[in-house]
Amino acid sequence: MAKALKPLSLNTKEIIFQIVLYTLVFLFYSFDKNDPGVTIAQALTFGSYCAGALFISYYLMPKFLYKKKHWKFFGGVLLTIIILMLIEEMVLEKIFYSGTKRADIFPGIYFVFFDIIPVIAILSGFKFGWDALKKQEQIDELKDAVQESELQYLKSQINPHFLFNNLNNLYSYAIEQSTKTPSIILELSSVLRYMLYDCKENFVALPKEIEHLKNFTQLNQLQIEERGEVIFNTQNIKPEYKIAPLILNVFIENAFKHSTASQSKNIFINIDIKVSDDNILEFECKNSFSPMGNTQSLSKGIGLNNVKKRLEILYPDAHKLDIVTKENTYHVTLRMNLKT
Repeated sequence: MAKALKPLSLNTKEIIFQIVLYTLVFLFYSFDKNDPGVTIAQALTFGSYCAGALFISYYLMPKFLYKKKHWKFFGGVLLTIIILMLIEEMVLEKIFYSGTKRADIFPGIYFVFFDIIPVIAILSGFKFGWDALKKQEQIDELKDAVQESELQYLKSQINPHFLFNNLNNLYSYAIEQSTKTPSIILELSSVLRYMLYDCKENFVALPKEIEHLKNFTQLNQLQIEERGEVIFNTQNIKPEYKIAPLILNVFIENAFKHSTASQSKNIFINIDIKVSDDNILEFECKNSFSPMGNTQSLSKGIGLNNVKKRLEILYPDAHKLDIVTKENTYHVTLRMNLKT
């Protein structure tokens, strides 16, 4: 089986680009419909222009222009053009144009000036454009790296936050020597396994995320017991859909915290997740709470701030989040475009 060809390195691509560019410019420079063909004079003259353009492109630009030493750069360009004019005036014209009007000093300078400037401008200008494209690629890579670092940082905050809350619950049951303690440990280990190992990527399969949310809900439901009702509904969950992990997790966690921190009975939590035919995930989470309870800080916690940031990074212009507090109900709705 033949090996796949490796993509050209950036340096190789640039060399090929420059060869093609210089060849095309030379063909345009030497073209004369009244006298087809390439003369030695044209080849040597264009060769001197190429040397000047290469000096400007690969020495003056990186050493002065890109370091914002503009006066030194333009001084170097002017000096290069003067040297090229002298070479053509003092050497090439004496050899190839002796006895012609072009060999005279002032007409010669006129011809040389309008020969050199367009060629130098085109060759150096394309090099400047090439460098600008490379710089933009580097900026894009840097942005991606910064964004990835920020996402990993946000995830690292979510996991300890979740673990801290649930270890407190586990501790309470252990103190009471509840028979539910082993079940809580199993549920907690299942949830942690997902959070630590299964959701390292920016996007995971939607069914896997939903399974995690069910386990997470069952884990938190243990602390409600007979004090209320928890409903978890899903619809049209297909394996081809992908979602950013632990986005919905935060809203469900907050729903339990709002309810259990403010109410001792009549707790109500309703979680509804469905996917429409146009790949739109519709998430809705309603929970009851008592305004008299200590829930003021819950809507401003680490988890909610992080999830808003992650939505901005991973779903720019592709999500809509609404959080409404009305009477004794905290209502979260989220619509987001899923990847497939």
